[in-house]
Amino acid sequence: MLHSFHSLLRFSSRLAIACIVAGSSLAALAQGSFKVGSVLSMTGPAAFLGEDMKAGMELALDEINSKGGINGKKIEWFFYDAESQTQKGLGATRRLLTQDKVDMIVGGGNMSGMAIAMSQLTEKATMPFVATEGSMQIVTPVAERPFTFKSTVDDDQVMERLADYFAKKKITKIALLSDSSGFGQSAAEQLKKTAASRGLDVVYETFNPTDTDMAPQLGKLKAANVQAIVCWTVTPAGVVAMKQARTLGLGGIPFIHSYGFVDKRYMDLAGDAAKDVLLVSVKFPVGEDLPDSDPAKPRILALNKNFEARFKRRPNQFAAQTYDAMYLAKMALEKGGEDKTKVRDALAGIRNYNGVGGTFNFSATQHSGLSKSDLVLLKYEDGRFRLADYQ
Repeated sequence: MLHSFHSLLRFSSRLAIACIVAGSSLAALAQGSFKVGSVLSMTGPAAFLGEDMKAGMELALDEINSKGGINGKKIEWFFYDAESQTQKGLGATRRLLTQDKVDMIVGGGNMSGMAIAMSQLTEKATMPFVATEGSMQIVTPVAERPFTFKSTVDDDQVMERLADYFAKKKITKIALLSDSSGFGQSAAEQLKKTAASRGLDVVYETFNPTDTDMAPQLGKLKAANVQAIVCWTVTPAGVVAMKQARTLGLGGIPFIHSYGFVDKRYMDLAGDAAKDVLLVSVKFPVGEDLPDSDPAKPRILALNKNFEARFKRRPNQFAAQTYDAMYLAKMALEKGGEDKTKVRDALAGIRNYNGVGGTFNFSATQHSGLSKSDLVLLKYEDGRFRLADYQ
């Protein structure tokens, strides 16, 4: 009986030691990684963007972790599908903040409205947030969103780039055909400012993202004798607009889509209607066409090669947005560590970073790192995007 008692004591001691060691190992594991959370829409209306955006994140994360991670710590990734629903995106954000306790959030559901809503939660939690969506309202005014940044170009810079093109072509009267989403509304707001300073006469027409008939709006633009049409949407309604513009006799003037429409699937759906369409975009989709002197070219070509090797398809600019965002997060975490305010300051301090979307320059008052110099005009020929206007 005494022998059994001593054996039980020895077993209990070994078990206690094992638990302590295991607990220490788990604690070390928890302390040995940086936690990054992401919210994208893989299902629902915005899902067509989500697939490539997630792939861009995965590739960047694998590259970073395979090279030792961040200051010797691997990135632990927490990913949620918002299903194109803002409330589900907000639910995922709350989970990242309170349950997963991430160090940083990258990706705002691939919908500008969702990213704006998410930023209200991340700001309250003083959580660094790198959005991968388009609207400049995501990061402005900066004083109200000091912890929010984005890896896309602001609409005002896009409008300035278009104004340069119109000046070159001696075009003064244009139309903005934008959808009623936050993305489209932001474009209209910024174009009004650009038009006032650049002497552009603009006719504004809107449509719902689910519309299948643009004839009424296009008829008004034809009657107004506009010299160019700028269409602003990321929905299939943009294909309808392209087709009906030609049908209604507007094919003789420039039809320009925004960067949100640079997607091969849309161009293929448009068929012959895509022939003379231009698209304002970051340089990524036409990396091969860029001059060798362009600092973005080597990074673009490398990403194209690595992405195709892994996913067996060419990446688009949406994959580039998330790929850049993860590397921006890496740089910020390298400097800021676990101090969220220092991470925020590190993001604001990034200068002259040559990403695949362009050259990023942030500051305390500028939380979108790209400028109009990172933008070009594209065309679609023989099943691929080609450079149409470089500067």
